[in-house]
Amino acid sequence: MRLDKYLSQATGLPRSLIKRQIKCKNVEVNGQICQDHGYKVSSDDEVSLEGREVSPPGPRYLMLNKPQGTVCATEDAEHPTVIDLLELDNIRDLHPAGRLDIDTTGLVLITNDGQWSHRVTSPRHRCDKVYLVTTADPITENCVEAFAAGITLRNEEKPTQPAQLDILSETQARVTLHEGRYHQVKRMFAAMGNKVVALHREQIGAIALDDALEPGEFRYLTEAEANSF
Repeated sequence: MRLDKYLSQATGLPRSLIKRQIKCKNVEVNGQICQDHGYKVSSDDEVSLEGREVSPPGPRYLMLNKPQGTVCATEDAEHPTVIDLLELDNIRDLHPAGRLDIDTTGLVLITNDGQWSHRVTSPRHRCDKVYLVTTADPITENCVEAFAAGITLRNEEKPTQPAQLDILSETQARVTLHEGRYHQVKRMFAAMGNKVVALHREQIGAIALDDALEPGEFRYLTEAEANSF
């Protein structure tokens, strides 16, 4: 796609204004000023307008390493949201595919594709989520069997669906589940008489959090990652 058309579709700005921005050296491709409005943008190119990366037009799929203190919402009057962390133009149509608690860190998927988001979050699709858990007290072996059998949480009638618990150390474990009940991991450990003191999501489906991303940083999903749902 031509550079001017790419920028116009990605930002919503008229083509005439985009051409002026290109002429005024406000557009960079792969870190270099580009004044060729007919430049053919490829999927590997990184395009910036006035120093801000411009996302490709059309469906967008991103991963974010969520830090503590942010909420998984598009707007919030009291706390910064995961959308606020995206240093991108034209973010109004983006939303998080699923949620993490304000004090939970790790992988959050963000998109403007509602059907894709539904496939990520719907329990019918049995999409595994993997969490690294740190607890206040030692994790006992009977927790492994309880998680696998299902736990009836407080104020609920149906037990949780089977979940996998792998004990890593005395107070650390990895939990794999495909439900998304309210505060589920914390409540499961609470039902076993333990308290979660740190919770970090490592993976959703086939998509693992990129180790190169520091808290608050994001990147676009690869084509293979986006197509895994």
